[in-house]
Amino acid sequence: MKIKFLFTITSFLLTIFFVHAQDAKALEGAWNLTITEDGKEEPAWLEISHSGNNTLVGRFCYKFGSARPVAEVEVNEGKFSFSIPKQWEPAGFDMQIIGMQDGDGLKGTMIYTDGKVYPWVASRSPKLPYNENPKWGKDRKLFNGKDLTGWTAMGENQWVVEDGVLKSSKSGANLVTDEKFTDFKLHVEFKYPKDSNSGIYLRGRYEVQVADNVGLEPSSILFGGIYGLLTPNEMVAKPAGEWQEYDITLIGRRVTIVANGKTIIQNQNIPGMTGGALDNDEAAPGPLLIQGDHGPVELRNIMITPIK
Repeated sequence: MKIKFLFTITSFLLTIFFVHAQDAKALEGAWNLTITEDGKEEPAWLEISHSGNNTLVGRFCYKFGSARPVAEVEVNEGKFSFSIPKQWEPAGFDMQIIGMQDGDGLKGTMIYTDGKVYPWVASRSPKLPYNENPKWGKDRKLFNGKDLTGWTAMGENQWVVEDGVLKSSKSGANLVTDEKFTDFKLHVEFKYPKDSNSGIYLRGRYEVQVADNVGLEPSSILFGGIYGLLTPNEMVAKPAGEWQEYDITLIGRRVTIVANGKTIIQNQNIPGMTGGALDNDEAAPGPLLIQGDHGPVELRNIMITPIK
């Protein structure tokens, strides 16, 4: 009787272990979330991976800020959950994410720092094909040096054009291209005043940081980084007030950034969207976006070479 009891308990524990393992494996990978907040859909991104034998960890990127680490994703009775400390959110509680599998996707709720509860759904982040031998189209200007033709301000417009330079003198609206792109090469020249901060969003989803960080150690959240995700191999920012340039190649998820003549990120995969992304439809073409809701910035000679 005792042996039979022990066998039953062992079988039960093994069943729990295998069910947990299967649930955990199904959760692993990158997910694009759509969070419905007061009737508006907001994009977010979640990555879940295993650490050791039984622990799930991850990264979570909300609609603003950078990707932040998830110390542990707990799985219990078909549901998973984790908490996220505040980053740029208003004062209150840590955010709580609760979810479960829903067919090939996920669904759940987010409890925000103010206690409000928002529903979300998620699908797996798409694999974006990489073309090893791209054929490029013709170089062309995205900014004509005269006016904002081809661009739209996302809010009250503070952008002006003076002497062939596109200028935002104060915090205001972001500026987005009317045209959308898949793979491309981008050349852009820019400058900013001391302590200013801006950014260039590739396909409207991946921010390349533009900021006054001269002399600092390289970081994913500083000059030349894919915000919160990819760190440049060196800091090449010039002093504030000087013209600088980026030459950026984006094919699929792979990005190469040449800043001020030096390659600082070479052929690296962007794992997911950065905070402030316009949407989470990564497989679709997207516009270029210039961040205007932070600090002043000036730009000129914005050129794009789209893939054929």
